[in-house]
Amino acid sequence: MRLIQGITNAAGDTDRSRLAAVGSEVASLAGWLAWDMGDNGSARTWYGSAVKAARSSGDRLLTAYQAGSLAQFEAHSGNGTEALNLTGRAWRALGDRRPPVAEAWLSSVEALAHAVGGDRRAADRALTESRAAAEALPEDPPPWPWVFAFGPEKVAACRVTCGARLGLAGWVLSDDAEALATGHAKQRALLVLDIAAGHLAGGRVESAFALAQRALDTGLTYKSGRIVERVRALRRTLTTSAPPKVVRDVDERLHGVYL
Repeated sequence: MRLIQGITNAAGDTDRSRLAAVGSEVASLAGWLAWDMGDNGSARTWYGSAVKAARSSGDRLLTAYQAGSLAQFEAHSGNGTEALNLTGRAWRALGDRRPPVAEAWLSSVEALAHAVGGDRRAADRALTESRAAAEALPEDPPPWPWVFAFGPEKVAACRVTCGARLGLAGWVLSDDAEALATGHAKQRALLVLDIAAGHLAGGRVESAFALAQRALDTGLTYKSGRIVERVRALRRTLTTSAPPKVVRDVDERLHGVYL
């Protein structure tokens, strides 16, 4: 980031908007890394910097993407109202020029924000809109800054996450739920924790914490503070004076972990 700032200061006016876009991407990456480390304060600062730099670049699509990314972070952090406000800003930045992938992805972020706020009906409506947009996506590569694939399977995974936030076991538990956990091992672990929350909501304590153990293994292997904190959050939702062995095993593994 210091390198980009130095180049920007020395650049002419014609190059500054392009360099601001580069700075926005770097800040967003730094935000994601801080989030993965469990440093939410730094993550919020970096994501905010990414939004500001995107606005300076004058690129409406990038601005929408970064606002949506910050909204996604806030939703996962439990701040549903802030996430919805940011999602609204992202929609306004997009305006009428909405690439299908932007509409599909941003609708899924909005669904998660509604779920965090406890609004099942609004979350379901946003998921339906996201699924419809995802199913209509062209086969062409997504436009920058969307450099990842987004399809119906991502919407299905988002529904699992929304169900976990809403405490709806029916949204979370299905025969193919774990098959939705694609991508990097850390991303799979996060979805496995959503599935674990569904088991816990359905009263299946041992199944929930067996899954939590798997996710915790991944979190410790990759030193992901975000995953470890999610395991802790799941543990806090269970209040019992006589936890089964699998829960005690998770407690033992969490003891002394500082990530």
